[in-house]
Amino acid sequence: MWEPPTEHPLRRLFSGLTEHAFQTSLGVADPPLVDYLSDMLSRFIHFDAVNRLKNSHGAPLTELTAMAVEAEKLPAEGRTRREYHKHLGDVALFWSGLFPEHCHRIQNLPCKDHMLQFTWLGKRAYRLASEYADDRLAAESRILRRLGDEFELCAYGLREVRREWEEWAMQPLPPGCGLIK
Repeated sequence: MWEPPTEHPLRRLFSGLTEHAFQTSLGVADPPLVDYLSDMLSRFIHFDAVNRLKNSHGAPLTELTAMAVEAEKLPAEGRTRREYHKHLGDVALFWSGLFPEHCHRIQNLPCKDHMLQFTWLGKRAYRLASEYADDRLAAESRILRRLGDEFELCAYGLREVRREWEEWAMQPLPPGCGLIK
């Protein structure tokens, strides 16, 4: 699965947009939280990353309910269960923050997620992921706890990120930056 390198222009774009949206629109100056969210956006550039979790038969998990069920099948202790819950929170936040219209559309489809509340499941997943006691993961656990506690604020912030990148995309290119003729 491709993930852009640290200095890739897309990572810098997401970092700048996320920092600007959270500081300017929300008044949230929290570098670890903003870094986590911009890294999540960079990870999810490739859609395969959104559906990277597999079920016990090796098929991609594309529904949040299926991710939750698979997470509960894993041993209670251990990093894998934590990673499933963390990813589930990330996916719920990604869709409800950047593409809330997708969440509304799913509610009208014949799938397991049609009755799902993305916010509730995302908050729960982040809370569960944050509870794993491992000193190496303490800093990330604090961020995951905050994402669970402030899920709605973070989703709103990601909607602001989307609004900003849509505005940015509509700006004309500077002279000399057009397509090669």
